[in-house]
Amino acid sequence: MPKAKIETKLVSYGIYTKWDANCKKLPKLQRFTTEVPAEIDIEFGMIINIKKAKGKQIHCCIDHPGVLDEHGQKRPPFKDTLYIRDNNWDFFLGDTVWAPVADKLGKWALSIELEGQVIAQKTFHIAPYQETQVKQEESLKDLLFGE
Repeated sequence: MPKAKIETKLVSYGIYTKWDANCKKLPKLQRFTTEVPAEIDIEFGMIINIKKAKGKQIHCCIDHPGVLDEHGQKRPPFKDTLYIRDNNWDFFLGDTVWAPVADKLGKWALSIELEGQVIAQKTFHIAPYQETQVKQEESLKDLLFGE
């Protein structure tokens, strides 16, 4: 009998409610966006759904712009490997902005791989609040007026 084809879907991405990694409940989407204001405790990321892949591994990566460790050295990208828990699995990959904010500014590339293939990726831009508002307003104008 042929193996069932794995199905993957990017469910949502953007800014979410605060997430508790110890809770089974995923955070709730507050706004679809890749422009994130540099505010302490703001949660951003993406939710994917994977079907027909129970027991397989996903590899996650969060490549940040230069977050510093306690010695002032740039931390390497965060990487983790997780097992898919069931055959209809929702998963949140994300991060939050914490103090000091200065080393959190810039591009954050989030990606998830399954069986050597990238199944989801998004790049978020963390910037001071004013800059993110201007970019969002420009994007909305382009969408509405085709500028």
